[in-house]
Amino acid sequence: MSKIKIIECPRDAIQGIKQFIPTEKKVTYLQTLLKVGFDTLDCGSFVSPKAVPQMVDTATVIKGLDCSQSSSKLLVIVANERGAMEACQHDKIAYLGYPFSISENFQMRNTHKSIKDSLTVLRKILALCKAHNKKAVIYLSMGFGNPYGDPWSPTIVLDWVEKLIPMGAHIISLSDTVGQAKSKDIEQVLSKLIVEFPKVEFGTHFHTHPQQWREKVNVAFNSGCNRFDGAIRGWGGCPMAQDELVGNMPTEKLISYFTALKKPLGLDLLAFESAYNEFNSILS
Repeated sequence: MSKIKIIECPRDAIQGIKQFIPTEKKVTYLQTLLKVGFDTLDCGSFVSPKAVPQMVDTATVIKGLDCSQSSSKLLVIVANERGAMEACQHDKIAYLGYPFSISENFQMRNTHKSIKDSLTVLRKILALCKAHNKKAVIYLSMGFGNPYGDPWSPTIVLDWVEKLIPMGAHIISLSDTVGQAKSKDIEQVLSKLIVEFPKVEFGTHFHTHPQQWREKVNVAFNSGCNRFDGAIRGWGGCPMAQDELVGNMPTEKLISYFTALKKPLGLDLLAFESAYNEFNSILS
């Protein structure tokens, strides 16, 4: 039985908070998360400070973390070759995440690049990962549908995955970018991908309305997915979602769902409670 992996995403949770969170506060929060036992922490990004001011101190935050007593691996988001080169200088970072959209409209909105240009950037990032002993996580935006009018189908998703694998894509996380994924699309996409490409690790990065989290997790898990991104309290998410209630997948809901199924997660729940309280102190 494959282990359930929960990827905690404090970066996605706090990057949209306008008031700057002091660097020491971020380090303290991430340090509490490192004690929980998550597979991976999506802890920061090396992107333009103009685009994401909250993440301007990512390098300093990472230097301040003590990872020696934690099994969790660190992931950062990069949007270009410069950011990837900077991330590769940090030994503590295991994964570089790159948002790649199969929607031309969303790729332009999100990164101001065409899909063609984004593929060129991705090739350079994959080469840097190989040279610096890092792994890439490709976040496939619009993985479960497209509200922008671009053509979309499970077949189109499969075609893109087929193109990405020879480039060196071994971990692909499908993003429900604006929180509109339907159960039938989640089931069709994941069940086909997991059967067709058994050597690739597929995950989900769901954005969801509070009432729909269980349905999405349930259908993804029953379709063979064992990798789930979450954020405490479901905070954050995509600013382009049309419903302000749409946020990240709440980590506490993921924990309760898999605990009820008696699936081992390997998490320290007392440490999680401490991290939950620390996050609340940040928000207050």
